[in-house]
Amino acid sequence: MPEKIPVLYDAEVVVAGGGPSGVAAAASAARNGAEVVLLERYGFLGGMATMGLVNPFMTFFAGGKQIIHGVFQELLERLEDAGGWGGQNRELSFDAEAMKHVCEALCQEVGVEIAYHSLICGAKVRQSKAQRPGKRISSVLLANKGGLCRAKGKVFVDCTGDADLAAYAGAAFEMGRAEDGLCQPMTLNFRMVNADESKIPTWAEAAVIFRRAKAEGRLTNPREDLMFFRTPRVGEVHFNTTRIIGIDPTDPVQLSQAEVEGRRQVREIVEFIKKEVPGFERAELSHSAAQVGVRESRRIVGHYTMTKEDVLEARKHPDAIARGSYPIDIHSPEGEGTVILNVPEGESYDIPYRCLVPRDVDNLLVAGRPISTTHEAHASTRIMPICFATGQAAGTAAAMCVRARCSPSELDPQALRQRLIAQGANLGQI
Repeated sequence: MPEKIPVLYDAEVVVAGGGPSGVAAAASAARNGAEVVLLERYGFLGGMATMGLVNPFMTFFAGGKQIIHGVFQELLERLEDAGGWGGQNRELSFDAEAMKHVCEALCQEVGVEIAYHSLICGAKVRQSKAQRPGKRISSVLLANKGGLCRAKGKVFVDCTGDADLAAYAGAAFEMGRAEDGLCQPMTLNFRMVNADESKIPTWAEAAVIFRRAKAEGRLTNPREDLMFFRTPRVGEVHFNTTRIIGIDPTDPVQLSQAEVEGRRQVREIVEFIKKEVPGFERAELSHSAAQVGVRESRRIVGHYTMTKEDVLEARKHPDAIARGSYPIDIHSPEGEGTVILNVPEGESYDIPYRCLVPRDVDNLLVAGRPISTTHEAHASTRIMPICFATGQAAGTAAAMCVRARCSPSELDPQALRQRLIAQGANLGQI
């Protein structure tokens, strides 16, 4: 252990995590004039969209109209230009390899410094000045190929998905459902190739085959059906079917167990699919995700906590920085069953800026999955298009805070809204 841990990165805005929210946050902060470093634990960007093979994009429409634009729309256009966007004809699917290149280009073109292979493992925190009660991050502790180092910054954006930086900084958070703390199950996604798409059954037909195999004791997967999607490549099918329950995603021992269990389920399901599901007789497993997919873990306690009612009543907020219309989609933390509660037809709800601002850390913003919500609201806001939108808002806000020399809680949300709208975000005006 070195006596003094060196500072390897020093920027105005430090973004932790290079998934959908982190890419949008870093690119937006740089576009708004900030010097930015983006910290990513893997050797490529995209997060769950690439390393987790999460696919496709869940809905970003309400009443047939697109409600998420900005950086997300730019990403779609770039994916299409790269031949990596399946669009509505392929169930809103995208190509993970194209996603890596597009995300990297979005950041590099605006001068973001990308720090790959940098795992966040701590935070240096001090008390804020008297006029700003609370804690303040001065640097992030990283582990990389060279050992331990630090990244200093003025404003930090946590886009880790699990609120790792917020937790290291001592921010208050919640996990799982209120009654027992259980989180939604994890999924190890996988792909099969050489499928005959003309013979593939509908979801309902496949579910009958799946449930029969479970009833006969030939499948041990806790899930109740077979969930699959087309990809941009003909003959390739994406499976979001494994269900790994009873795991704390923030516990390293349990997370390792989840990876092992996920691969066991993949092997079992692939064998079943090849033998019993039409269209897959000659199909083969192409690959599984580099990391198990996490639906839910920590959620920060912000200045506002979105609730089930905010989503299902399509509530609007004066400090809205993003919109959503995806249903509350809760995969049972205990085994079989999925609860779907829909937003009113054609409606969308607002996500307030206050959900991105922790109550107790002055110079921190949070975007993506861990924003301030209840377990139920989180089941809607967790999807990737919304993560891009909250990331754009957090990155823009961080740059504005640097220029105004203010904390995120002091930033005028109306000024932020105007900036976001000017940069293509859809906050209800389109």
